[in-house]
Amino acid sequence: MTKYVIKRILFVLLTCFIVLSLTYILINCLEMPTVVSSNPGQVIAYYRDQADKGFVLEFTSPQTGYGNLLRSVTSGSGVTYYYYAKPVMDRYIQWLSNVLLRWDWGVSSNFSINTPCIDILMQRLPVTISINVIAVLVSVPLGIGFGVICALKKNSIFDNVSQVVIIALIAIPSFVLISYLILIAYNSNGVIPPFWPKSTDPLGYRVAGYIIPVTALSIGSIAGYARFVRAELCEVLSSEYLLLARTKGLTRGQAILRHAFRNSMVPVLPAVIAEFIAILGGSMILENLYQIPGIGRLYIAAFQQRDYNLLMTDMAFYTIIGLMASIVVDLSYGFIDPRIRMGAKK
Repeated sequence: MTKYVIKRILFVLLTCFIVLSLTYILINCLEMPTVVSSNPGQVIAYYRDQADKGFVLEFTSPQTGYGNLLRSVTSGSGVTYYYYAKPVMDRYIQWLSNVLLRWDWGVSSNFSINTPCIDILMQRLPVTISINVIAVLVSVPLGIGFGVICALKKNSIFDNVSQVVIIALIAIPSFVLISYLILIAYNSNGVIPPFWPKSTDPLGYRVAGYIIPVTALSIGSIAGYARFVRAELCEVLSSEYLLLARTKGLTRGQAILRHAFRNSMVPVLPAVIAEFIAILGGSMILENLYQIPGIGRLYIAAFQQRDYNLLMTDMAFYTIIGLMASIVVDLSYGFIDPRIRMGAKK
């Protein structure tokens, strides 16, 4: 098991290296980050930082032999600085060494000029994590509980109606659902915020701001868990070993709790972990619609403003989280069912 975990971690690191390397090279083949600030001091400070980190060359007069001019800026003292970009692969090697040796992901070029990208990400991360964690805490027990009830009432009117509702809820995209919820919030007379509350708003109003995004993220997950748990539990309830447990004297409730429920949870826990990663990535659109200052909205803003340093930092977060989740999903099988050991010899 230890050997398997080490192999998976090394594979994740290799995959992350390849994905981020290709992304950085392809983005920088398009163009260098363009600073749109009209403040010469900010622009000079940004490009001087890039020159110190080995991405551009700074001169006080026009040069030849360094490719196209990237930017020329005149300082307040009247000195004009000329900046030329280094070749893409030179920039890539320098970027890689900065990240690996100093954990330096660069500074923002447009979103918050000259602010370290990792600081911007960490400022917005708690909001995104809190919304997604609450959504998981709401959707998992409700989805599993509803799925168990449907399985125990299989083929009843309640079960048939529930399956229709579940399919309908799964089919509704979360961004469509949040759009309707925002419209409802507009008519709630201020009880539910139609947009993410400000940090200066009253505590109760800020707490109410979680209702719409958590609901939009949870509805589809609840329906998905219910459908999945019902299918697994129905299969287990019809198995031979459960009938044997009943013949040995266990009541229906005991057989379900001791055997059926636990065995049906084997594929459910990995699904919960995978769903958390899915809603973490899917919350990008929701954060933009509800104006939540999280990393999903930050990703879209960085893309729109061509802030490539910030875009790479945000993309690295999603890549690392997604790859690490794959390891946790595999290991979770062994915690639910000790008979399962990933990577074990036969």
